Amino acid sequence: MAVTIKDVAELAGVSPSTVSRTCKDHPSISRQTKEKVRLAMKKLGYEPNFQASSLASQTSRIIGIILPPSEKEVYENSFYLETIRGISQYCNQHQYINTVITGKNEEEILDVIRSMVKKGQADGFILLYSREQDPVADYLTEEGLLYVLVGKAYRNANQTIYVDNDNILAGREAAEYLLNLGHEKIGCILPSNGLLFAADRKAGYFLALNEHQIPVRQDYCAEMDLYSREQEQPLKKLLDREDRPTAVVVCDDILALALETVCAGLGISIPEDLSVISFNNSIFARLSSPHLTSVDINSFQLGIAAASQMLRHVENPGLLAAKVIVPHHIIERDSCRPLTASRAPSPEPQMPLMTSHTDDAAPGSPE
Repeated sequence: MAVTIKDVAELAGVSPSTVSRTCKDHPSISRQTKEKVRLAMKKLGYEPNFQASSLASQTSRIIGIILPPSEKEVYENSFYLETIRGISQYCNQHQYINTVITGKNEEEILDVIRSMVKKGQADGFILLYSREQDPVADYLTEEGLLYVLVGKAYRNANQTIYVDNDNILAGREAAEYLLNLGHEKIGCILPSNGLLFAADRKAGYFLALNEHQIPVRQDYCAEMDLYSREQEQPLKKLLDREDRPTAVVVCDDILALALETVCAGLGISIPEDLSVISFNNSIFARLSSPHLTSVDINSFQLGIAAASQMLRHVENPGLLAAKVIVPHHIIERDSCRPLTASRAPSPEPQMPLMTSHTDDAAPGSPE
């Protein structure tokens, strides 16, 4: 009996469509997966139809942009809009088309991805979020599809192309900014959505406190679901107490807006009673009252860097997985003040250069 694509797929542990794209040397399949499939083909003695493969090996020049599953709330977050703007600008300049993939849950998103892959409608995908457990990222990895992750890879980091900020450093610098203003009772507010950037920023906050020999208080850390009707409860628990923090690191400007609402209800004035530093430097930071001091993570540049990596790997399939770190910097506005007159504000933050390295880069390169 003749060996079929299904036989090869079963031995290689991939789908038949992945075997088919490997036969076409399609750039959407990673180098590691191609080697695994070709080894299975050799073991089984499978001979592909190279004439048909050569006719179908052209790229689509379409890049899929995958948003987190959401009913509607994600689409109101300016981080995703700015990142998509960066991706679109870079793709437009290089005559690539991008299409945004959305869904209320992971299965809806996966259905769209499977359909695009089956019809050859994407050269690769840019995943705009990173979390510990994600069926979408798992599918892209298991199928050997080309994708770039905006955020740090949780698994398979050595084989994953990703673009990110150094969120541990950013969290540390945000906390140090408040420490330099004389604050020691510093809280941390983060989303309860399991995204890795929040965990890293919290880890950086812990590092700064430890370096200044300030005990970490878990009761000063609040997690909240921004879109829940009970969103204010963790904030009220943190702030409606005698020994409340005098300053907080907030992991997103949108969370800082919710904090401002709670503070107004409790009679807490920002920055007179509570200093606030947040993240993203979004339009919310500029329109809030008072205007928020915020860590600018350069969302637009994240999008450009992600698109650049995608097109490089589409056009050069043999490249090793690269990791790109985009710099951040603090934008000072009106939401922080020194706790005592004797403590001076922190010096101007320095902006590190963007760095990029591959898996065989020298030790000490950022990831």
